[in-house]
Amino acid sequence: MRLDDLDPTRNARDLGSGGGGGGGFGLLGLLPLLLGRGRMGCGSFAILAVVVVGYLLMSGGGGILGGGGGQSVQQGRVASSGNGNVACDTEAELFSCRVMTSTEQTWARIFQEQGATYRPATINFYQGGAQSGCGAAQSAMGPFYCPPDQGVYLDTSFFQELSQRFGAAGDFAQAYVIAHEVGHHIQNLTGTAEKVTAIQQRSSQAEGNAASVRLELQADCYAGVWAARNRDRIEPGDVEEGMRAAQAIGDDTLQQQAQGRVVPESFTHGTSAQRMKWLRTGLESGDPAQCDTFSGAI
Repeated sequence: MRLDDLDPTRNARDLGSGGGGGGGFGLLGLLPLLLGRGRMGCGSFAILAVVVVGYLLMSGGGGILGGGGGQSVQQGRVASSGNGNVACDTEAELFSCRVMTSTEQTWARIFQEQGATYRPATINFYQGGAQSGCGAAQSAMGPFYCPPDQGVYLDTSFFQELSQRFGAAGDFAQAYVIAHEVGHHIQNLTGTAEKVTAIQQRSSQAEGNAASVRLELQADCYAGVWAARNRDRIEPGDVEEGMRAAQAIGDDTLQQQAQGRVVPESFTHGTSAQRMKWLRTGLESGDPAQCDTFSGAI
């Protein structure tokens, strides 16, 4: 994907290295549990479920801004890590920062089309572990988005894992990862968290998981919308890279690889087929209104 002409985002921080576990809502969710890289108790899962469902978007097909307010905030703020580390100073970080610039430009236009002002997320780089507004972050979790501080959190070593463990190499696969997390930021900006919090309070764990799946698939679709709005930057093979990534991180594929069986009621992100379908929906339409994963079958 051709992004070399873009300046890196000014909304970036390098948090350095640290430790810990926990965190927000990400591309892979229960990756440590599914891949056998760690253990997550019932309490940890319950906390994650609350975070997941607490800011789920119920768009109802009414357009990207149909849920409410919270959009009129200026962009262009400079994030400071306060630790002397410089963001966007490695090849992987620079690429990620250019992807963020592209998402900022794209979603600013989309929001403007609907009479609103886009507030960009901050991308936070770290190595190993760091603190986020959602608690401690750990690289084993994979990339994630934290609603309270409107931050995308990324240990760029995940790109190597994406290639080697998941067989999804390529710059567009990496860009899809970031665009997916920005998709969660879009959902957070719609201002419908209160409605979903009420739903979560009266729902079972299975219902909460089902709502999480719809949220994740919409973020995949929003990633596709971003790509569609930047077709002139897409190179041959890019779309295939994105589809391979979406296929590799479906709940059914991850569970089959990790434990030799699939437990659909435990899905939180969607099957490989579903993730590919909704990424393709965004790619083919370029219209966020087509990303209504909350109505009908998915």
